[in-house]
Amino acid sequence: MSPSASRQAVAALVLAAVAAVAIAGEVKETPEGLKIEMLSVPDGCSVKSKNGDSLTMHYTGTLADGTKFDSSHDRDQPFTFQLGVGQVIKGWDQGLTDMCVGEVRKLTIPPALAYGDRGAGNVIPGGATLTFNVELLNIGDAAPTTNVFKEIDSDKDNQLSREEVSGYLKKQMVAAEGSEGAEDVKKMLEEHDKLVDEIFQHEDKDKNGFISHDEFSGPKHDEL
Repeated sequence: MSPSASRQAVAALVLAAVAAVAIAGEVKETPEGLKIEMLSVPDGCSVKSKNGDSLTMHYTGTLADGTKFDSSHDRDQPFTFQLGVGQVIKGWDQGLTDMCVGEVRKLTIPPALAYGDRGAGNVIPGGATLTFNVELLNIGDAAPTTNVFKEIDSDKDNQLSREEVSGYLKKQMVAAEGSEGAEDVKKMLEEHDKLVDEIFQHEDKDKNGFISHDEFSGPKHDEL
């Protein structure tokens, strides 16, 4: 190799290294306040995550004060879900697209894209900003998503009444009574009315007594 060609090769390697560092340190922020920081990006990524993919992740979630509230590492069990269909909080659905296997990201998620003012149980307080360190382990094909909205909407008027939601829940609970976790199902049946109230409190954004297609946060598309 000539000295000139050698210098060009070295320059190309340096530029590639600089580019890799720049990508790994990149921080994006969406108009809704979601902050996405690329902590580690593998070389030669040919397949990136997209809506509809089945993603397997390791993650650790913390509150703003650093308190850890959940981690798949502690259980030594990665988490698998379908991206973009409402199976996870909006901050994940929006923050985990275009991700490579082996990539590590830090997501800082505002309350509106997490658990809002209601929080989650005794672990996440209302109005909490959440931070997740996530690592993508695998991208797979997901089974077609069931259109749950369509299944609940028995009169096909494109909105869900309390009666429709109540009937659907009872049907699902009765079907699960003989399965593992039957005691939990029995308890849910006993608290059925309370569960319906909680669903409408969360989903019926305009408080008109119905859950519209736009308001419904569960799976509602036959195709993505």
